[in-house]
This record gives sequence, structure tokens and C-alpha cells, in this order.
Amino acid sequence: MIHKEDVFPIGKINKPHGINGEMSFSFTTDVFDSEDAPFFIFEIDGIFVPFFIESYRFKTDSTALLMLEDIDNEEKAREFNGLTIYLPVSFQDKVKEEEIGMSYFIGFILKDEILCEIGRVCAIDESTKNVLFIVENAAAEEILIPASDDFILDIDHEEKIISLRIPEGLLDI
Repeated sequence: MIHKEDVFPIGKINKPHGINGEMSFSFTTDVFDSEDAPFFIFEIDGIFVPFFIESYRFKTDSTALLMLEDIDNEEKAREFNGLTIYLPVSFQDKVKEEEIGMSYFIGFILKDEILCEIGRVCAIDESTKNVLFIVENAAAEEILIPASDDFILDIDHEEKIISLRIPEGLLDI
């Protein structure tokens, strides 16, 4: 059985393309191409399910068209609308750091070097130039923390922990 910690997101299905089961998708990394991934993983009804890739072709540097085995008509393809595309974490080491989308960090725990654990990243706000981690603390309150390289000391991908040095007073705002 595949678990959430065994996969990482690389893109999302946009919509069917034509009537033969082809789907348009957006991606944040093309590691599936450079490493010749045999399948994509999708979360369906809470279960992570692999689907073998029949073919794909690039449209732009961030979108492509995809055919999956046994998905051979528009109706079957439509069931994938909006689904996140995952790959096994074994591919993660092959991804260049600048290719990782910010949504990858959802679920990571933020720890300050002085204050210890701040909380878990529950969302990312990319609506402004300054990207923010939306963090839920132990009291179920949301805290906004800038996702700035200036604050990040270390990222432990295995343990899903981001170590920070938060300026004094930032959490009091």
C-alpha cells in the first residue's frame, strides 16, 4: 500500500483532451521525463493508486498531454480532472530544488531554533510576491510565516521538518 509520505506532488490533471482518454496536465518538474517514470500515482477515494503511463507529449515547458493505460475515453479521463499527480519519493533526489513547487511543503513541520515547534504547514499563500506558509499550531490557530530563504536554516525532506530562524517579534504580529 502506498502512503502519503511515500510520494511527492509534481503536477495536476487539468482536463480531458479529445475523446480518446488523453488528458492535459500541468507539472512543476519534468523528472518523470528525465528519469523515465513508468507510472504516475493519484489519490482516489483516499487511496494512492499507480497508473501506468502509455504516452505523453509536451505542449509547453510546464504542460503536457498524457495517456494512461486503460483510460481510453473522455468519460474515464474526466474522472481525473483536478487530481494531483504524484511520484514515489525515490524520484525526489533527482528533482532540482528550484523545480519543487511550494505545495510540496504542505504537511511539513516548522521548527524555530529557539521556540521549538511552531506547527504544521496546512497551506501556502502565493497570492503576493512574498510567499507565506500558513501554519496550524497546537491550539489550532493559523499563523502566517514568510517562506523566505532568509529564515530557513535547513529542510529535512525525510522527516518533513523545516528549521527556521524567525526574527524576534514576528510571531507576535
